[in-house]
Amino acid sequence: MSALETLILGIVQGLTEFLPVSSSGHLELVKAIFGSDYEQQQGLLITIILHAATAFSTIFVFRKDIALILSDILYFKKGESLNFSIKIILSMIPAVIIGLFFEDFIASLFDGKIALVGAMLMVTALLLFLADRVTENNKKINFTNAFSIGVIQAIAILPGISRSGATIALAVLLKIDRDKAARFSFLMVIPLILGSMAKSILDGDLSQESTAMLPLLVGFVSAFITGVFACRWMVALVKKSQLKYFSFYCIAIGALAILFSL
Repeated sequence: MSALETLILGIVQGLTEFLPVSSSGHLELVKAIFGSDYEQQQGLLITIILHAATAFSTIFVFRKDIALILSDILYFKKGESLNFSIKIILSMIPAVIIGLFFEDFIASLFDGKIALVGAMLMVTALLLFLADRVTENNKKINFTNAFSIGVIQAIAILPGISRSGATIALAVLLKIDRDKAARFSFLMVIPLILGSMAKSILDGDLSQESTAMLPLLVGFVSAFITGVFACRWMVALVKKSQLKYFSFYCIAIGALAILFSL
């Protein structure tokens, strides 16, 4: 795979990981556009590198929040940080269960099913549109809400459903403060990404992977930079109730995906 291709993939991954338009869905569309040759070239190593870049961009944007949480946990301070950590763990449970017990089924969904991507983008559009119509947002995230957001995060494994869009939308529909909803959505995925990367390495899935260093570096840097930009932009958009514009985008891309599959 060339550096130009990983540059494009990095930009797509960095933007769509945070903006509510489904990174997995867009990467499936990119596969369809590049064709079967691209699909054969794209290795697991490149996928992991791109996800690592977006994980690190999240850590960079929320470094102060993460440092405070880790500090409180390290010194066994009871309070908001400890509660937040427990909520993060609760939110991870549904996705972990789905990932461990339905791995083969999930993999089968990422096999050029463009019509499915289009339909799920329509679902994302509906969630975003409904979230923007909510006017009361002053509640904090409790343990029940954290688990509920985790459930929809697990559902968002489906290609075409935006993970960030679905989790933020549900949090807003539960009348949680918009800023807290966005921060929780982005922070809750970091352990899952890092855990998935560790599992792939420990399972030896990368043993047969061989990709030149330059394309990997280009992909990582492009995903990281665009990820930082998209993450900050998304937090601002959620606060301003401007998710409906992405709803219109998802409808358009979803319709095109369905037409493309016919």
